[in-house]
Amino acid sequence: MIICTTDTIAGREIIETLDIARGSTVRARNFGRDIFAGLKNLIGGEISEYTRLMADAREEALDRMIEDAEELGADAVVNVRFTTAAVMQGASEILAFGTAVKLSPI
Repeated sequence: MIICTTDTIAGREIIETLDIARGSTVRARNFGRDIFAGLKNLIGGEISEYTRLMADAREEALDRMIEDAEELGADAVVNVRFTTAAVMQGASEILAFGTAVKLSPI
């Protein structure tokens, strides 16, 4: 599966647009991470516990988007984007989405 943020794929022709492929996950902070994050907030710097949490969430959303594209019969997903939204205090949704397409044979 080819995944890209552009609307074309070099050397390949898009022959059919299938649908929007999407994948999301909702992640919540946990008490243990919050303690370390609070301490880090006092002294400054990157809050690595949350960085890892968001990186894992992005990968899960991307994997789910790819699964959705495969179910649509896509060869690729173009114009891939990520967005996030607060669902409730302490919980955020990460959404990966793009256009599922069929490509011409090589």
